[in-house]
Amino acid sequence: MGFFSKLFGGKSKGANNEVEALVEKTLEGIIEKAQFELSFEIVTEKEEDGSVTLAVQFSGADEEILKDKKGQMLDAFQLFLKRVIQHNFPEDKTNITVDCGGYRDESANALIERAENLKAICIEQGKSVYYRALPPKDRKVVHQYLAKDPRVKSRSLGDGLYKKIKIYPAKGGSNNAAGAEEAAHD
Repeated sequence: MGFFSKLFGGKSKGANNEVEALVEKTLEGIIEKAQFELSFEIVTEKEEDGSVTLAVQFSGADEEILKDKKGQMLDAFQLFLKRVIQHNFPEDKTNITVDCGGYRDESANALIERAENLKAICIEQGKSVYYRALPPKDRKVVHQYLAKDPRVKSRSLGDGLYKKIKIYPAKGGSNNAAGAEEAAHD
């Protein structure tokens, strides 16, 4: 790091190390205060677009607490850590993901399995079917999955955070770019 960077706080590789150190210190504090029997590993992943993602992986005797109630504790940790980073490093664009024992992948696979069943019913009967109300991150998984099949389209219905997904036959089996575009904005 150059002299002026030290004086004026120029961007450096060290910024990511500082963010990671802050996340580590924050997690250690939470685990100690809550008396969780957990350990964690932080892996820094560079994305193709140049952004950085910190992936936190928990393990230990209290894993089930994190996975309980559809992973709400994992979501809470993830949101809290994101806010801590934003507060301490307002210019930093580091993403953060929190997982425990592959819970996120299992959850996404269950959503996709249910979407596949509803898609089959929609195609077979030629009429709309509805997926239960889901939070935005889960709807995104479902919309992106359904967007790969030109025989169906999907859209979110309802108000508020939790919305249902309507799955309906595509007219003429055309490309489902609209569904993928909608999922990106959902």
